[in-house]
Amino acid sequence: MQDPASVTQPVTTGLILSGGGARAAYQVGVLAAIADLLPDSRNPFPVIVGTSAGAINAVSLACGALDFAEAVRRLKEVWQNFHTHQVYRSDWPGVLRQASRFIGRSLLGLGKEVPVALLDSSPLAELLSQHLDFSGIAAAVRQRQLRAVAVTAFAYESAQAMTFYQGRAAINPWFRHRRVGVPTRLGLEHLLASASIPLIFPPVKIGREYFGDGAVRQAAPISPALHLGASKVLVVGVSNNEAGPPPCTPATGRLPTLAHIGGHLLNSTFIDSLESDIELLERLNYLGSLIPPEKRRPGLGLEPVEVLVIAPSQPLDQIAARHQHEMPRALRMFLRGPGATKDGGAGVMSYLLFESSYCHELIELGYQDAMAQKARLSTFLQLDSAVPEPALF
Repeated sequence: MQDPASVTQPVTTGLILSGGGARAAYQVGVLAAIADLLPDSRNPFPVIVGTSAGAINAVSLACGALDFAEAVRRLKEVWQNFHTHQVYRSDWPGVLRQASRFIGRSLLGLGKEVPVALLDSSPLAELLSQHLDFSGIAAAVRQRQLRAVAVTAFAYESAQAMTFYQGRAAINPWFRHRRVGVPTRLGLEHLLASASIPLIFPPVKIGREYFGDGAVRQAAPISPALHLGASKVLVVGVSNNEAGPPPCTPATGRLPTLAHIGGHLLNSTFIDSLESDIELLERLNYLGSLIPPEKRRPGLGLEPVEVLVIAPSQPLDQIAARHQHEMPRALRMFLRGPGATKDGGAGVMSYLLFESSYCHELIELGYQDAMAQKARLSTFLQLDSAVPEPALF
């Protein structure tokens, strides 16, 4: 009788796209490089998982999974021609109206009870409805070009990080501490909820509960991909921490601005949990490697998971600082008070600057960073053999 531990299991590659507002343009450059490296238009990622703006990129790929190269081309075209007003109201009437509603309702308790935030993200709903055909997900699943796609949103009332996924019927939902996987037919509301940055964009109601950005309290960003059947994952981050620790700068004694504080809070939400999860997975891989093959048992959570991380080689906040003058005037005035246009406040700007020149530079950076790892990517995606990898269907 053959030892189950000696049986070679089929490999399923997962793609994880983290959140980060406008920073997600970097992911598009990485995807463009992968599309150029592929020998054909076959989707190399049977499992695609995204959070926040990464959820929008993930679902865009899933909708066009029958032609990966074309899906990336369309996604790149949208990001290269982005303008802030396509994501949230950036005109004077829109900014002043939303600011007055936020102050009146959220701070003074005046006015009717409606989801309010600093910015009005209603233009994003219109943009996504124009560019996404959600029926493409079901078509890709039927033709076995996609195993599953998932987006994560945070439930404000139940305090659960809820992963909504669409894929093969054989995938079971999961229930962990504050982490739940729910099978559903993905729609516009799931993307808007996942991308709703707390306080900046309004929460979105799904069913009987309001949801916000999935990066909030998402303790294990890699976990959904593993639940969906991925046995190795490509993680595309939006932080340059992978390039090494930032240089230590002497303290100036200056009082931090609201934007400076907000930038750190956004980094903590979108970046820290992903990097911690990668470290944990690497430690588990090492621990699993210490167990002799004859003593390994399935279900212990110690099966090796190959991880490849591609992250910015340059600080994105510094790039945003060079392009902040392109932010619409009303938004610049609105953000000047909190200090987003000053030194130390570019972190917030890097998440909100949906302008073509900034996004174009991030796309180019992502493309170059991915090509710098061409050899590792080719090995990871098994491009050398040019044989499609089997998927766990």
